[in-house]
Amino acid sequence: MGSNCSDDITPLLERYYLSPMYGLEFAIGFIGNLVVVLGYIFCLPTWKSTNVYLFNLSISDLIFLCTLPELSYNYTYNQKYFNSRLCVINRYILFVNLYASILFMMWVSVDRFLLLCHPQREHILLTLKASLCITILNWIWVNVQIAPLIVFIIQDLDANNWTACQDFASLGEARLVLIYSIVLTITGYVIPLLGLFISSQRMVSTLVKREEVLGTSFQRPVRILRASAIMFLVLYTPIHVMRNVRVVSRLPKLNLSQCSLDKINAVYTVTRPIAFAHSVINPVFYFLMTDSFKEALLDKWRQLKRTLLTKS
Repeated sequence: MGSNCSDDITPLLERYYLSPMYGLEFAIGFIGNLVVVLGYIFCLPTWKSTNVYLFNLSISDLIFLCTLPELSYNYTYNQKYFNSRLCVINRYILFVNLYASILFMMWVSVDRFLLLCHPQREHILLTLKASLCITILNWIWVNVQIAPLIVFIIQDLDANNWTACQDFASLGEARLVLIYSIVLTITGYVIPLLGLFISSQRMVSTLVKREEVLGTSFQRPVRILRASAIMFLVLYTPIHVMRNVRVVSRLPKLNLSQCSLDKINAVYTVTRPIAFAHSVINPVFYFLMTDSFKEALLDKWRQLKRTLLTKS
């Protein structure tokens, strides 16, 4: 019994689960987000507040996806010892993207709600200038949230002679990491998710009250925003629950067996690619959220086809 339990399944999961999943997410997500970024830069004639949030979200996803090939390679060849600088940069990009994504989607939801209440874009938060200010503040806020994690990573690297690159839940002193992880879960995940749900629900209530005037013109954005809230709920909840469970399991006073620690870590490992799948799914929302972006891409595609046919 003890010998069976001593076999840690995590290295197998890292090689045969994390590696192919990260490779697949990069292959699919990179193309989708690249199309979105190029579409915003070259095809969209006029920008509105929603476009600013979605563009920043796509840039964040694109940068994050570029870190996955290295992770996939390292897990494939069971390389536990990463370059220390790459370790810090990789983890920084990963978690900044994780929390910037849901925050920007929350602001998209708020933007849609304000547009419903002020169709002529009379509200100050619907202006392009306001969206740019909010975007800057968002990036500052997310970096403030992630700053303690970078400190934990550097301290852990120092304790391991700047060689072993540990995941979030395996860093430093469990008690301190647990406090930080809970605070980050609440401020970085729970509150923005509540903002997503509340703003979409407020839109539904407003539509019901003004149905005779507005008809169903805003029904699709409401459904899309609800779908995005459900996506974050489904993808983000497992990793946040298991990350905190994993850190709790490391508390010395619990004195859990190595077998239990390995099982908890294995489940936590399974949740990681699930959470990062948002970068693959997000481009779908970019195409569905605003007709202007989709029409601009289609117009550009038609122009390109006509040019190619004329030359041939």
